[in-house]
Amino acid sequence: MSLFKSKQFRKNAVCALSSLLVAATPILGYSQALSQEQSETIVQNQQHNAEYYCPMHPEETSHEAGRCSICKMFLVKDESSSGSSIVDTVAAVNKDYYCPMHPEVTSHEPGRCPKCNMFLVKEEEEEALPDEHAGHDHASHQSDSSKIAVAPQTKADKLLSQPKPTLMPAAQSNGDGNIKYVCPMHPHVVSDVPGTCPICGMNLEKVTVGGVTEEVVVGVSGGMQQALGMRSEQVTEGTLWKRVKTIGTVQYNENAIGHAHTRVSGWIETLMVHTVGQRVKKGQLLYELYSPELINAQDDYMQAIDYLKQDKNRGAGLLRKARLRLELLGVSSNTIKHLEQTGETTYRVPYYADQDGFVSQLTVRHGMYVEPGNTLFEIVDLSSVWVIADVFENEQSWLEQGRPVEVTSASQGLFDLESTIDYIYPELDPVSRAMRVRIKLENTEKLLKPGTLVDVTLFGGPKKNVLSIPTEALILTGRENRVVVQRDDNKFTSVSVKVGMISQGKAEIIEGLKAGDKVIVSGQFLLDSEASIQGSLQRLSGSNSNVTDDPHASH
Repeated sequence: MSLFKSKQFRKNAVCALSSLLVAATPILGYSQALSQEQSETIVQNQQHNAEYYCPMHPEETSHEAGRCSICKMFLVKDESSSGSSIVDTVAAVNKDYYCPMHPEVTSHEPGRCPKCNMFLVKEEEEEALPDEHAGHDHASHQSDSSKIAVAPQTKADKLLSQPKPTLMPAAQSNGDGNIKYVCPMHPHVVSDVPGTCPICGMNLEKVTVGGVTEEVVVGVSGGMQQALGMRSEQVTEGTLWKRVKTIGTVQYNENAIGHAHTRVSGWIETLMVHTVGQRVKKGQLLYELYSPELINAQDDYMQAIDYLKQDKNRGAGLLRKARLRLELLGVSSNTIKHLEQTGETTYRVPYYADQDGFVSQLTVRHGMYVEPGNTLFEIVDLSSVWVIADVFENEQSWLEQGRPVEVTSASQGLFDLESTIDYIYPELDPVSRAMRVRIKLENTEKLLKPGTLVDVTLFGGPKKNVLSIPTEALILTGRENRVVVQRDDNKFTSVSVKVGMISQGKAEIIEGLKAGDKVIVSGQFLLDSEASIQGSLQRLSGSNSNVTDDPHASH
């Protein structure tokens, strides 16, 4: 009986002990989880309250200034660490600001990204679409994994989701360049010996520069090509005509300008020209001049006629000299003939116009006293005019006298007036650095007025069997000319070319391309800049893999 009670007691004790252990197990698990969560919170608070961090490796933090244990950069002070607490972590439920470069970095107030130091931008309200089933309870019908809402993809997201231009593998350089040491963060810091960057403190990386260059090929997907609107054209071989379009100015034909001067002193009588621009005809009376010298010359001529009757030998010589004197003084032949017929002296000697034209200058009025050397009138004949065109000095090598020219004056209704180059001035304009070309045009209807601007097209000889591309394919940098060549459907490269003559929207290619190559005429600037950046990184790193694997290459 005692043995039976002893066994029964032991059995009851084991059952009670097992029940106590089962009840204590959840409490123990909860206490362990609580202690682990508190330790993680302490570590996070310590990391969050760290005042210094590495710009390249944000996980490396410290409470005091120093260097990064990975890249040896100087640790920078985290200005956003002050004032942080656990409350900030709790308030991160509704965060309205995020980093454009690192979307996982969010905040409920404005600030800077701790990774790239960019300003946080505010999330637009219209991007957050309202959930039509937000008030429904699907807890009993869906699992926790099926409750994640997937936002619809917009057009911008589809465009940005296209593969970005990447550097394609290229042939390695065969030559060895100079060994230099360059800072990864500050490429302008270059040294001949190993060391650290004086700006950021990073170790200088060993690179090879100055070696044989290699072609940089950029890969672009078909979707990105459509987004950029890229178009290509083929390099063709043909004939280019030398042609220059420029602007000219209509001027007076200086060979058709006449001046009216008096060769004796006297007074203007009976002035027939009164205004500038007045049209005159050849033989028209301009003015009458009273001059005592002209009266004496007429009297001497009459005496020579009388002496001729007495002595024919000596009288003929005196008469010839007296008549020549009157002619040199500007007396017309009609006036001399009238003097011979009547024998009466003309006190007001008339002067007539020598040519047709317009009065461009008038300096006398009725009754004025004039002397030899004074310009009384300036008469211009507009039956022919000059056109002075400016040509840049790089186009003067193939211009010659006699080359065909076309002149257009749309304001006067004159189109494609044909002429030739009459003269090429030997000097350049000191201000515009342009060469002047003179063109003579017939102006029988007097429609071209001096001072009018006209369009001038100068033609040269043809240049045959030349490679040409559209001018919009050229990328002019000032130092060199480049084009983007399509090597394959999705492979492009930037090529330096030597350009010759440019005419008719085409550019002659002397070096750099061959017939059949495809050049990009639209959207080539992005590819050229990408190839330039990638090429610079490739030359510094010495291999394509270093450029592709660098996570900070696009920052």
